[in-house]
Formats: sequence, C-alpha cells, structure tokens
Amino acid sequence: MSSPESRPARSLSVLLVVTALVTLAYWGDYFTNGEVKTVDERWYTAFENAFPVADGWLALTSLVAGIGLWRGARWGALTGLLAGSALLYLAGMDITFDLENHLYDLVVSSPQMQFELLINVWSLGLGIWTVLACWTRASSCG
Repeated sequence: MSSPESRPARSLSVLLVVTALVTLAYWGDYFTNGEVKTVDERWYTAFENAFPVADGWLALTSLVAGIGLWRGARWGALTGLLAGSALLYLAGMDITFDLENHLYDLVVSSPQMQFELLINVWSLGLGIWTVLACWTRASSCG
C-alpha cells in the first residue's frame, strides 16, 4: 500500500485502530473511574450499560478493518463495512438519545458532554467515510 491512492486507506486504517483503542479506554474509565459519565442518573446509566457488548463489536471490527486496510487486504475492506455500519448505528443511537434527553444543552458546561459530542461527530463522520471507502474498495477487488 505505498501508492498515492492508498494514502486515504492508510489514514482510514489508523483512525479505525484509534477508534478501537479509544472505545476500550472509554469503557475502562466508565467502569472504573466514571469520569466519562455525563450525568449520574439511573435512566442515563441504564442506557449506557446496554452498550459494552455492541461497542466491543465496534472495537473488534474497527481494529480488524484497520489492520486489513493497512495491509491492503480485501478482508480489511469487508470488515470495514462492518465497522462503518457499527459506527453509524452508534451515532444514530447516541444522537437520538442525547436529543431526546436534552443532553446537548450541557455541552457548554460539561466536559463529559463535549466528549460525547465529539464521539457523536466522530462516529457519524468516520462511519460514513468507512462505508463509502470500503464499499468502493471491496467491490473493486472482485
């Protein structure tokens, strides 16, 4: 993957690996320190507690896709479709929850909500990029 057209795939692969690592770090903090929690209400923690398995899938597919894209393997693009889909699903769930519960109102005063907003934007943007790039790459590999 040393050609100029592979630079976007390399960039995408790095971002997917970073996504996997940050996802694992997020849950490590959530269950140990709780610094990432936006609010400490039961309705909020019930929602968040439903995500570790799904986010584990997101982290796994992102890591495998990142490695595969870096290596230029077709399976990297195919796994990237799984990761991109998981990212878009996470974005949809989080954005809907945050809107319905007026959590974006806290962005100005809450570093945790600022991080949540970053996660929302990251998941949506990277999810779209990953699906588009991997769809093209997987379909051209025949």
